[in-house]
Amino acid sequence: MKTSENFGVQGELPSHPELLDWLALEFIRSDWDVKALHRLIVTSAVYRQSSAASMELIENDPENRLLAHGPRKRLSPNAIRDGVLFNSGLLVEKLGGPSVKPYMPPGIWSSISNAKYKIDTGDNLYRRSLYTYWRRTLPPPTMMAFNAAARETCIVRSDQTTTPLQALTLMNNITFVEAARHLAERVLNEKEISDRQRIERLFRMVTSRNPKPNELALLIADLNSYRTEFNQNVKAAERLLAIGEMPNGSGSTPAELAAFTLIANTVLNLDEAIMEN
Repeated sequence: MKTSENFGVQGELPSHPELLDWLALEFIRSDWDVKALHRLIVTSAVYRQSSAASMELIENDPENRLLAHGPRKRLSPNAIRDGVLFNSGLLVEKLGGPSVKPYMPPGIWSSISNAKYKIDTGDNLYRRSLYTYWRRTLPPPTMMAFNAAARETCIVRSDQTTTPLQALTLMNNITFVEAARHLAERVLNEKEISDRQRIERLFRMVTSRNPKPNELALLIADLNSYRTEFNQNVKAAERLLAIGEMPNGSGSTPAELAAFTLIANTVLNLDEAIMEN
């Protein structure tokens, strides 16, 4: 509903009160099992619909109040980071433990206080975003770029914006560049397959579908261009591959790995990679 943060007398009435009543009864019948309620919702036929909608439907129901198609929205900041780490094979899925301090732009903490931010090493760099150390006066910039709640007040939902900074974060943030390199390594470590098959495999891992012929042609052209460029400037390839703590695990040449890293970076920046459809 439009006023989910205000259930008082001034808030908007629910659009589907009978559905809310039924969900409430199911919640009670499950003995207040929150996970079971979440599972019930996300596995329902309504939620699992495609987000595609005809122009007529959009004109008649622009806010999808009739639930005639599935939701389409950007993933949460945590899910974006965790999804990228998962696709790259870097995500550490260990449960529990103290907060961790992943990559942070240098000098940010010292600009507002005498406190020091010491970046963690090893597995702690790749823990799920749930465990990221959070200072209320200085929240993680990567999360805030994607409209994470500042945690200064309790809110039900946060606004979503689309800004150039978000694209720059996905392209240049250490976590995302390092993840792109390891995603490239995953497909390069598959022997005796062609460039075309590697790109198809990489694309499918990120978007859950095969690339269209025109998309594949563009990515192959980009790969050949990057390969030529890095073969002519090996030092540039080595600088790219030096980003991030995790060492390279591919036997490919620097130029080859760097070229596929940029392809992986491109695919991870696609709208489909960060949207819930």
